[in-house]
Amino acid sequence: MGYRRGVPRARKYTVEMILPNGMAGTGLTAGMLALGVPSVFALAGYAAAARMRDGYSGELRSVMMAGWLAHAVAIVVDIVGFGADQVGARFGFAPALSVTLWLVLAVYIVESSLVPLPGARRTLAVLGLLAVLLAWLFPGELLGQQTSRWAPVHWLLGIASYGLFGVAVLHGAMLNRAERQMRVKRNVVSAAPPGLPLMRLERLTFHFVWAGFIVLTAAIVLGGWFAQPWRWDHKTVLSMLGWIVFAALLAGRQRFGWRGLQATRWLNAGAGLLLLAYVGSRFVLEVLLHRTSFS
Repeated sequence: MGYRRGVPRARKYTVEMILPNGMAGTGLTAGMLALGVPSVFALAGYAAAARMRDGYSGELRSVMMAGWLAHAVAIVVDIVGFGADQVGARFGFAPALSVTLWLVLAVYIVESSLVPLPGARRTLAVLGLLAVLLAWLFPGELLGQQTSRWAPVHWLLGIASYGLFGVAVLHGAMLNRAERQMRVKRNVVSAAPPGLPLMRLERLTFHFVWAGFIVLTAAIVLGGWFAQPWRWDHKTVLSMLGWIVFAALLAGRQRFGWRGLQATRWLNAGAGLLLLAYVGSRFVLEVLLHRTSFS
């Protein structure tokens, strides 16, 4: 097909140039179909939960649970690489986000069955929908040959810390929302939202911060133990910075009694650093640079 002089020819993009690693090639159809079935059910469940009104608590819980269970199936199918052209486990930035949101939703489903948690359902349903969609579009890549048998434990601890800090961020957001409503110039009793009392919500937030900090410490120590040699790459530096922020938050809580907005700012900063540490670095490698090596 010709083109006029002075007008550049449109660049032709191939499937391999556009799709992320692991989606192009012979495994595209089988792998995407295998992952697509539970992903569609999860997307439908989360979308319905996001659109439903608050008055239908029983139906809401059932719809959210259905989406959450389908989400679990999609995670398993994705990580084990079912339907792909190569045998082995795979992982990446989108599956990491997906597992993290699934863990946060698991805690929410349990807590919401015991006490009302207003204001969180729609946000979590939308985040779960986006996480499933990202994991479907970017299913990750095959894990390379690992230098240590402890590497899977290191990844498991890291993702568990992501989930625990994600739950802490959720409770911190509910805590800030409840405090803002308490400051409204109305009667305090009517302004207080139904659900967890403020002091209990604050204690729960820091319980999850402590749990995430312990698990993150174990992940970093284990990673440093089997890593030969130790590499100060972006993931390591950001993870250490996140660890320092959480350590400062817990120390400030113990020494100076940090609470409220000051504490949640430190919590969000540490969670943001951790999110950039693995998810951010893997996004750059997988999507922007199209590198195939897994680290």
